[in-house]
Amino acid sequence: MNRISLRTAAPAAALALALGLSACGAANESSSDNSGSGTGAGGAKVSGTLNAGGSSAQEAAVAAWKKAFQTTNPDATVNYDPVGSGGGREQFLSGGLAIAGSDAYLDDKELAKAKTLCKSDVVEVPTYVSPIAVVYNLKGVDELNLTPKTIGQIFEGKITTWDDAAIKADNPDAKLPSSKITPVHRSDDSGTTENFTDYLDQTSAGGWSGGAIQTWPIKGGEAAEGTSGVVAAVKGGEGTIGYADESQAGDLGQAKVQVGKEFTAPTPEAAAKVLDSSAPVAGRTPTDLAIDVDRKSTEPGVYPIVLVSYQIACQTNSDKAQAELVKAWLTYVTSTEGQSTAASGAGSAPLTPEFGTKVQAAIETIKAA
Repeated sequence: MNRISLRTAAPAAALALALGLSACGAANESSSDNSGSGTGAGGAKVSGTLNAGGSSAQEAAVAAWKKAFQTTNPDATVNYDPVGSGGGREQFLSGGLAIAGSDAYLDDKELAKAKTLCKSDVVEVPTYVSPIAVVYNLKGVDELNLTPKTIGQIFEGKITTWDDAAIKADNPDAKLPSSKITPVHRSDDSGTTENFTDYLDQTSAGGWSGGAIQTWPIKGGEAAEGTSGVVAAVKGGEGTIGYADESQAGDLGQAKVQVGKEFTAPTPEAAAKVLDSSAPVAGRTPTDLAIDVDRKSTEPGVYPIVLVSYQIACQTNSDKAQAELVKAWLTYVTSTEGQSTAASGAGSAPLTPEFGTKVQAAIETIKAA
């Protein structure tokens, strides 16, 4: 099974596991301290160096988290290398990182390898939820509607000019030029790419044939490394189009995508809504909170091109100080305060109190061997 394939579940079960915006910002309740202090057991400050890396989509959120966490814990240093989700998982599985950030959860083979490395279960928890925007740079076009099929055909190279009939049909009032479309894609092994292509694979009605895959499968277009690289390439071109975490899109145009009979913009609120119909991955332990995203929702106000980005760590660490540091960091970033910090600094959708309780319970199990 593809790690981000669609699954169905009873609405009540899905709702209980939903991620979304907290309506009132109330504190999550769990057996652990979820105040967001970012300290260790008994409120003691933690120290040492925490090496993490992976998802470039999380980069802005991690920068905000680091500032707050290191202020509370002045003897702690957090290093985060945004090498991409695939690179983060690879380095984690080779023992090079204490925490991997990934926009796709561990597949079954990776999970087995992680358990062998950790000599324990794995703590895999969502820390960052955000829409993936279809970003574009086209002079004179401030608004753009695109169907899933049209998006797939553009990125596969089947639609090559901006005045193509398929684009014109959904944008009758736009002044679309006859100029060439230049699609921009990730050059690195990317969880953002996997989420984006999974959406196209499930919804484009044959417009996309590349499957759901982490490494871009189609020749042509322009390649750029990392989220920032894609944004820079789209911004630096003319008639360019790409896909990137919405929080880093800046002043680029962001297409509305067709959902049911409407076109929906990429906002954190709209991204969070799609997860109301998503379900947990079958067969995972209580410390592994991987989720399969529902890409085919037709509910009004839903934005289905969304990434649920995880941080992944060993449940058991041979070094007590390192275990306390990992636990304190994850406790903070998934706390009410930490999620609010990411929402302000990176535009992400905070975990709900209900789901935050499950996340904190998983993190609470982290310990020294």
